[in-house]
Amino acid sequence: MSDDSLAVNRANWDERVAAHVVSADYGVARFRADPGHLSGVVRFDLPRLGDVAGLRGVHLQCHIGTDTLSLHRLGARMTGLDFSAPALTEARRLAEATGAAVDFVESDVYDAAQVLGRAAFDLVYTGVGALCWLPDIRRWARVVADLLRPGGRLFLREGHPMLWAVDEARGDGLLTVEYPYFEQPEPCVWDDAGTYVTTDATFTRTVTHTWNHGLGELVTALLAEGFELTMLVEHDSVPWEAIPGRMVRDDADEWRLRDRPGRLPLTYTLQARRRP
Repeated sequence: MSDDSLAVNRANWDERVAAHVVSADYGVARFRADPGHLSGVVRFDLPRLGDVAGLRGVHLQCHIGTDTLSLHRLGARMTGLDFSAPALTEARRLAEATGAAVDFVESDVYDAAQVLGRAAFDLVYTGVGALCWLPDIRRWARVVADLLRPGGRLFLREGHPMLWAVDEARGDGLLTVEYPYFEQPEPCVWDDAGTYVTTDATFTRTVTHTWNHGLGELVTALLAEGFELTMLVEHDSVPWEAIPGRMVRDDADEWRLRDRPGRLPLTYTLQARRRP
């Protein structure tokens, strides 16, 4: 990632931390009040996640740490890593308030193995909306392989590359593929004054740089780093209203297309093991 893209994206994320912490979408107050509460993203994948008790895990691009704390509550010994200092301040504050022994480390994700140690973890976890900030999925796969002990596993849920390729702002009801599905050398540059949670906050850092990564590119990158793919499930739902005005909320508190939801995969869950 160029220094310019890194700085632009960090400024955007830093500014949005305050709005995310008080948003009902992240449920920080509920984490404080209910010691059994889990984030919606982690709760959605409980049938696929399996037993993580006793595993040493790292959550890459952890933001304010709600998924990280959720995995801790399921019994994993967690470390969270993110490049945003304000986000990590809030993550540490939440962990302290809830009595959770979770470490949070500030670093660019590509430096994670150097900062945290190679072959140090049983589990690498990544949540929704993380990979699109990274320009090189092959380099990311190498980092994940370096972090994991032989036999360790990667578990991620992510926005589907078809979702990121769709023009979600069209007002005529059509779903059109407007943006790259495959990874490109140059980022898509966006200027968006909002954020994905409900807020009245006004932001000044509105530009972001993102990259899409095709599902085949991701799987191929992991196979090249010695992983064995053990799960790949595509979902027709997503944790936020990704295509405004054309989605309905379901019983799992996720959003899916109102009209013929089977037309478009919105997220996927992937698990892979590093071969011994």
